[in-house]
Amino acid sequence: MNKLIIGLGNPDSKYEKTRHNTGFILIDLIQEKSADFSNWKEDKKNQSLVSTVNIDGKKIILAKPQTFMNKSGEAVQKLISYYNIDLEDVLVIHDDIDILLGEYKLQREKSSAGHRGVEDIIEKLNSNDFWRLRIGVARPERKKMGNAAKFVLQKFTLLERKKIKKVFNEILEKKDLI
Repeated sequence: MNKLIIGLGNPDSKYEKTRHNTGFILIDLIQEKSADFSNWKEDKKNQSLVSTVNIDGKKIILAKPQTFMNKSGEAVQKLISYYNIDLEDVLVIHDDIDILLGEYKLQREKSSAGHRGVEDIIEKLNSNDFWRLRIGVARPERKKMGNAAKFVLQKFTLLERKKIKKVFNEILEKKDLI
């Protein structure tokens, strides 16, 4: 069985290190942690950057869709088809404002909870039967809730970066997660 791990984010450099690019940040760390993964390669056909490794006859594909967050479903659908991946072997990593900063949840068969990238994936796959690693990125103050989209496009503060690094390290230590 092949496994597909997708980090969600926005490809433009102005979005680097923002809350919304948490999926990209973590998947880069996964790729860097194992010297066995290939370098990132542009896969125009599947609209993604891809890195792969073969372990015990099983191919693990890391992917960063280059379609921008709200159109992630296009790339995910193509990747699943191209690599012939069962939905139960798909893990989507993304930011979540409904989870406290420094915490995460691993879930399957859940709604998008308002996350537009996940919503697009569910719509394109016509299914929510895949794994999601939801990384908490905090929540805007109640008086600023109307600006949730603006909030997730902000960079982490120094203190927030320390907390997010701690949760990333915790996730990377769990062999069964990744």
